[in-house]
Amino acid sequence: MFEYIEGKIAKKEPTSAIIDVNGVGYQIHIPVTTYESLPEINEKARLLIYFHVREDTQKLYGFFTEEERKLFIMLTGISGIGPKTAITMLSGASPSEFKNRIITQNVKALTTIPGIGKKTAKRIIMELNEKIDEIPEDAKEEFVSTSSFQTTSVNTTAIDALMELGYNQTKAKRAVSRAINKLGKEATVQDYIKYALSNM
Repeated sequence: MFEYIEGKIAKKEPTSAIIDVNGVGYQIHIPVTTYESLPEINEKARLLIYFHVREDTQKLYGFFTEEERKLFIMLTGISGIGPKTAITMLSGASPSEFKNRIITQNVKALTTIPGIGKKTAKRIIMELNEKIDEIPEDAKEEFVSTSSFQTTSVNTTAIDALMELGYNQTKAKRAVSRAINKLGKEATVQDYIKYALSNM
């Protein structure tokens, strides 16, 4: 039904964006990798769309590249993988990095996603390995104390995004704290999110 939506960015967050098309605002759920590519508020953007319909809900999922959308469609085609889980998976790595995890059979990286156990991770690898050629081309964890964690608009946004992707507040806060310690306080919110997702 929808191939793409093009309009002005009315609002953007790491997991969603609102695009104004002639006065109609479309809420679109996105991975962090797409958020990184979005222009500033009020600037024009185009997102490739996947329209997800169930009996109780209708949602739009948007992607900056066809590669991202293709991966999303393949993931949601796997039994037990819903759109939210697929978005979380794609948020933690670029498409090329994600495909490399499949090719190298990196079960550990996949099991960091909420709800993905070893059995499901192996099934994802097995099913996507057979289709990986169809997709177009477009660290050791250390405990970090959060007792002195400082709240800022950037890390609050990162924590909220991780919670939206399925992690509880404690894990999200600790992961963002690790990201800040590793990347420094000048990094962007998307840098913190991607690092956190990759090192949960």
